[in-house]
Amino acid sequence: MPSKHPPIESDSVATSQPATSLPAGWFRLLAPSVTDLFFIALLAGLSCGALGRILLRDADIGWHIRNGQQMLLTHAITRTDPFSSTMSGQTWYAWEWLYDILIAAIHHVFGLNGVVFYSAAIIAATFVLALHVALRRGSNLAVTIFLLIVALGATAIHFLARPHVLSWLFTVIWFDVLDSAEQHPTRQILWLPLLMLFWVNLHGGFVLGFMLLAVYLIAGTLEYFFGKRREQTRQWLKRLGLVTLLSALASFVNPYGYPLHVHVVRYLSDRFLMDRITEFVSPDFHAVPQQCFAVLLLIAILAVATARRRPSLVHVLVLLLAAYSGFYATRSLPTSSLLMVLIIAPLLSQTIADAAEDSAIATWLRRIFSWLHSFSTRMSGLEAQFRGHFWLIVVFVLGLWACANHGKIGSAQFINAYFDDKRFPVEAAEVIAERDIHGPIFSLDYWGGYLIYRLYPQTKVVLDDRHDLYGGQFFKDYLNVVWVQPGWEKMLDERKVDWVLVPAESSLANMLKLTPAWKTEHEDKTAVLFHRGRS
Repeated sequence: MPSKHPPIESDSVATSQPATSLPAGWFRLLAPSVTDLFFIALLAGLSCGALGRILLRDADIGWHIRNGQQMLLTHAITRTDPFSSTMSGQTWYAWEWLYDILIAAIHHVFGLNGVVFYSAAIIAATFVLALHVALRRGSNLAVTIFLLIVALGATAIHFLARPHVLSWLFTVIWFDVLDSAEQHPTRQILWLPLLMLFWVNLHGGFVLGFMLLAVYLIAGTLEYFFGKRREQTRQWLKRLGLVTLLSALASFVNPYGYPLHVHVVRYLSDRFLMDRITEFVSPDFHAVPQQCFAVLLLIAILAVATARRRPSLVHVLVLLLAAYSGFYATRSLPTSSLLMVLIIAPLLSQTIADAAEDSAIATWLRRIFSWLHSFSTRMSGLEAQFRGHFWLIVVFVLGLWACANHGKIGSAQFINAYFDDKRFPVEAAEVIAERDIHGPIFSLDYWGGYLIYRLYPQTKVVLDDRHDLYGGQFFKDYLNVVWVQPGWEKMLDERKVDWVLVPAESSLANMLKLTPAWKTEHEDKTAVLFHRGRS
């Protein structure tokens, strides 16, 4: 039966790899690829100029640096808390110890500029790797770039110089190895236990690795009982079970052994903390990053609904895991977004390729799909030819040079990383250091990391944002003080706190100004330092 629509002209349809002449060797070496430009844009955008300071809007990195320095000096892994007066000598599970040593070494050589540059490089490498993985799985270049830009918007909420950026990178690698082995049996899956050995000592996000293993085990079990390839599935489940066991054993190779796992479970099951720590609460979709995640989720639903070849069961389960994780906790938005892109990019790309040849679609729409598919195919062909990565290497080396020279290349300042004095008590910390105040100092939990970075070992804090160390009950008492609830003085009295550093115009600052026992020692636009005299 004849088609309802006239055929598209042959010169507008590209159903096979276009013939592209190979560029000359020197041009292939020097011309930047799309992935090179993508990496350079992310690296420069997250480390240079005003945007570079975005990564330091959280002070966690402060105690990571100081802890790493302590370990480098003592040649021993930290096992008790050295930073607070409250928990001094108490067991501390510094589960990111390996990251702390690495970041302390970087800070020693390159300062805060190096810390920011390193974090930006990890983020850039993660998204470039995600692009490579998606393209290798048959994704359309233009579609993948678009999806990754949306994912970047969702991930921006956690653009911070902290060890979690390594978990983003490990998530992409872990999924790629695991999913590739599921589709095409390979010994590469045996790399997972080795990856876990590093992941468990770098960041608590290693839990996601086991969640993905569980998803693939569940999908494999369902396929075994209800699918047709029972023998093949049985062999896959045997390999996957072995790798899961080896990965579990590898996770115990950490300075704390199995008690670390018990500690992580207790921490994540503390409802008081989980309901009040900002990054663990469900996302507020009035903000741009959360809206980007919602857009990505809608695209995922559309991609699954319109795909001619339905996604595999395991991919559907991974999408459900990613969606649930993103809705459950804000901190999961980056990894959830990356997982969704890796799954839906090939689906959406295939849908576009099929639509370019579907006579049931309006001609003008087929032309658009055909052009997009043809353009992306040509770009992918060129992308495969540019493998010199010359400019990527040049930019990276220049960035390291700048970090080693106080952020400057010649007389131009390219990287200038510092803690914002409008967000952190920079001026007050200078006063504390100059007056040789030993504290301990009661302050906000999210200021604790900065105070540790700036004042340790001269001065200790009463608390910081290592919430798993202090526990839920301690933070209940802390919030009573900060919110000036009835009995707020009790915690300060019991812990013999004589120094308080809080934001200017905060409720606690206003209350202390009205309390005769407390005197203002310093005040600026950001913070007020109080001292209590004792008779």
